[in-house]
Amino acid sequence: MKKLFMKYLSILATIYLLSLVLYSIHIDSISALLIMGLVLLGVNLVLKPILLLITLPLSLLTLGLFSFIVNAWMIMIADHFVADISMGGFLNSLIAAFIIVLFNHLLTGMNKESC
Repeated sequence: MKKLFMKYLSILATIYLLSLVLYSIHIDSISALLIMGLVLLGVNLVLKPILLLITLPLSLLTLGLFSFIVNAWMIMIADHFVADISMGGFLNSLIAAFIIVLFNHLLTGMNKESC
């Protein structure tokens, strides 16, 4: 449960910070950001394992880097379901995927050190 909450926080922080830096990412309200985090978390729990299994040969060929493409697809799918947020395309979703993974590792690493 704590791991999912940390993932949720990393999603929220990344999308919010990227909306401040990149002009093509628009967030209309805080509630839309919270919903986007929940939708992205749900999409990651349901669709991501299936897509990772389907794209396993490409992921092995690229030494795991193709998983960032799958993460960007998940962000684009979640963006499609939330009306008040616009991620601005594939490149912004790919940047968000990199930063979400980075924040998630930082948050879980800090959590492990405090235990």
